[in-house]
Amino acid sequence: MDGQSLNIKQTDTARLRELFPGLFSEDKIDPEKFKAAFGDDIDAAPPNERYTLNWAGKADAYRVLQERTATTLRPQPELSVNFDTAENVFIEGENLEVLKILQKSYYNKIKCIIIDPPYNTGNDSFIYPDRFKENLEEYERRVGERDEGGYLMKEGLFRKNSKENGHYHSNWLSMMLPRLFLARNLMRDDGVIFVHIDDNEVHNLRMVMNEVFGEENFRNCIAVKRGTKSVQAQFDSIDKLGIAYEYILLYSKKSDIRLNHFYFDLEETKEGTWNNHWRGTDRPTMRYELFGITPENGQWRWSKKRSLLAISNYERMLKELQSVDPTQDDIDKWYFSQEEDIDLLRLSRNGKPEHYIAPTNQKFGNNLWTDLQLNGTSELKRLDLDTFENPKNPILITRMIKWMTNGNDIVLDFFAGSATAAQAVLELNQEDNGTRKFILVQLPELCKESGKAYKSGYKTIADISRERIRRVIRNLNNSTDNIDLGFKSYKLSPSNFKVWRSEDITEENIERQLEAFIDPVKPESQVEDMLVELILKSGYKLTEKVENRGDFYYINNELVVALTKMNQEIAAKIMELSPKPQKVIVLDRLFEGSDELKTNTALQMKDAGVELRTV
Repeated sequence: MDGQSLNIKQTDTARLRELFPGLFSEDKIDPEKFKAAFGDDIDAAPPNERYTLNWAGKADAYRVLQERTATTLRPQPELSVNFDTAENVFIEGENLEVLKILQKSYYNKIKCIIIDPPYNTGNDSFIYPDRFKENLEEYERRVGERDEGGYLMKEGLFRKNSKENGHYHSNWLSMMLPRLFLARNLMRDDGVIFVHIDDNEVHNLRMVMNEVFGEENFRNCIAVKRGTKSVQAQFDSIDKLGIAYEYILLYSKKSDIRLNHFYFDLEETKEGTWNNHWRGTDRPTMRYELFGITPENGQWRWSKKRSLLAISNYERMLKELQSVDPTQDDIDKWYFSQEEDIDLLRLSRNGKPEHYIAPTNQKFGNNLWTDLQLNGTSELKRLDLDTFENPKNPILITRMIKWMTNGNDIVLDFFAGSATAAQAVLELNQEDNGTRKFILVQLPELCKESGKAYKSGYKTIADISRERIRRVIRNLNNSTDNIDLGFKSYKLSPSNFKVWRSEDITEENIERQLEAFIDPVKPESQVEDMLVELILKSGYKLTEKVENRGDFYYINNELVVALTKMNQEIAAKIMELSPKPQKVIVLDRLFEGSDELKTNTALQMKDAGVELRTV
């Protein structure tokens, strides 16, 4: 195990080779073969005449993306709630590093990503990805190990991206590009991403997301109503119209997935009335009994004659597919091949036309959300946590999660702020008895000493995030026993193992570098911390089932990790596990220099079809 995060360049190259092996020559992409294979699809215009988004530092941003990391996540049970059983995750740390760490474990596993990055108003401070080389001491200081008090320092790390800066837009784009790329890797094939933004960068964000996700995967630009500004604020900006809306860009990972129908819930929006076209009192011909569904339960989208035609089409489809129980993919493929109205046939697996019903308390949604405001300050006041400026409205986040998720889906927010997404997931699970999980990532950015949060005892924004989750959990504890009321807290930290850095070898440090081969475990490393790091770097999630079997840990009935002891009896005990593990990881020092024990253990496991790795 090399202890590094996923090699992005190597992984993408391997995928390309799998699809197009003929493009490679001597293990590298051959430009001439590429041109020959794709011919007319290659833009022959000079580089400065192509339609593309470019900026100062873009190439460096891609280099930052491809750089691997040896960092890990350190568990913080003392800051968690129900750490041993919880499947929700909160991570304190710089999100680019965290996203790299999560690549192996959560690749293609996230259903919905919702982020609220800096809007680049000229007053935002964020990390610029402009340190492409740094020594170990600088690196450890950056992730907090040697920082006084354990927090990220503001100086040299966060910088205000002033509009007077000549690279004002470039800095923001360089910050966003690698994070969006890594986020896409984590998304499932049917996954989606929502990104909040305002007028300052919405145009550039659309372009960079087209580059990362593909223009064909753009789904919507949703306009959301902002809170009303004070009279003084409006007067101060008299040189231009007031800003009434902000935006949410919605992209899918693939263009061939079908998104759920979206409805506005009138009880949620409190609009009271809706489009007369769908009101049962105005369209009585749409209210009839079919499949045992009475008019009191809702209203059909079409006349009874047209609905019966759809049922007939459904029965004909079953015969053509020659299958009693076709999958939804089969239904979609069959139906999209017909010339009839493609919106007619949306029957559920049990034959009931659920998608035809338009309940009387709902209306079909669009991309203009005037019923909700962005700001969620009142919600923090309800939690007695009025310490965060401009938090997002949890009802807004709930709407997006409810629209795009169900079942055991994972929701990711790597600009977590005050942890609004965590509240939305927990409360929505309570509402519909769901089992959604969240992963939140937030920088331990220091709160302003003059601010209300600092005076209330919160040193960092991450402290506020965790406390909000705890308070939401306490509120829900009084009302339900059916949802996961807990979260595991982790902190971005240097690796528990010494990392071999060939580029840093000098006469002065050669002895220290060689020690990494003799015993790679750092003296201060704890067993629990090493276990989490090895689980992550073996490609397992932070919430996998971990059994402590005394002499070793058994993870997800697949992986064994031995960190304290190893002998012939323990090796035999591992081989007796049922089901038998696929891989065993052992600290090399546990063999205590006995080549015989190490060789016998390796041969025994190889004969049993078990992979042995030593660290």
